[in-house]
Amino acid sequence: MKLLVRNLDRSTTEDELRNLFLAFGNVQYCNLVVDQASGDSKGFGFVEMPKVGEAKAAIKSLNDTTVGSNQIRVKKAN
Repeated sequence: MKLLVRNLDRSTTEDELRNLFLAFGNVQYCNLVVDQASGDSKGFGFVEMPKVGEAKAAIKSLNDTTVGSNQIRVKKAN
């Protein structure tokens, strides 16, 4: 299941994002979206988890939690 993670702190790294979701199961891939010109994070990213149950557990546990200085939002990506 592909997940959208929004409102990430601009200093959050791809490894930090991956590690958040690894606590709930296998992460197939993790992609932090960055501005091509500056290389800075745009504040959102995508995580793919192959098992739907693990992905749903991650959504339930991580949505509206504080990571860094921001309250993140996690949902199924369309």
